[in-house]
Amino acid sequence: MASTSVNPVLQARPEPFRLNPDRCAIVVNDMQNAFCSPGGYLERIGFDISGARQVIEAVGRVFGSARGAGIPIFHFQNGFARDLSDIPENSPWWFKSPAMRHFRQHPELAEPILVEGSWDFAIVDELSPRPGEVVIRKSRPSCFAGTSLDNHLRARGIDTVCVVGIASNVGVEWTLREAVSKEYFAILVRDATMPAGPDEVQRTVEHNVENFIGWTTTSAEFAAALSR
Repeated sequence: MASTSVNPVLQARPEPFRLNPDRCAIVVNDMQNAFCSPGGYLERIGFDISGARQVIEAVGRVFGSARGAGIPIFHFQNGFARDLSDIPENSPWWFKSPAMRHFRQHPELAEPILVEGSWDFAIVDELSPRPGEVVIRKSRPSCFAGTSLDNHLRARGIDTVCVVGIASNVGVEWTLREAVSKEYFAILVRDATMPAGPDEVQRTVEHNVENFIGWTTTSAEFAAALSR
């Protein structure tokens, strides 16, 4: 556990974590219409998004606590360049991306799903970035893959990332795994995320994080720690 004598204790699993707000950042994975809104890509390909409203509210609570404590927030938008130049046909993600697979199966679509500038690509209104908050486009699941996130974090002296967003078993877990491999402390805010899949998928993600990657907490516990 990270430890100093002056920083608040965050109630977390598998054990409490001593959180230094000056060395912490919030990483927001894909809180976009595609994953959160009725008619978005995730619902169109058959996933249940009925829990998205609760996730939006929990992420909003995390934002409120983080902004009040001066913790930086990094917003990520999952999407491809309009000409698809960042997902060539010889890329593994060309084959494994559900968005690209759906587009190939439905040639009648006017444009690929999740392209930059589309409605799917837009962050939901309730979680719009504030001036000064960093917004980064990514074309792969991890928020570290092919992005400047690691540079931003190291330049600010950050050693702890709290990850929120959708989906817990795709971009969120991918980001947490890569964070710990880069020597960041990694925290999942459980109620501020949900899986693409059934409830047992979320339980598996939490098990993986708590046993092999980092810590899990809730938006209420995060707020309580920062209020001490």
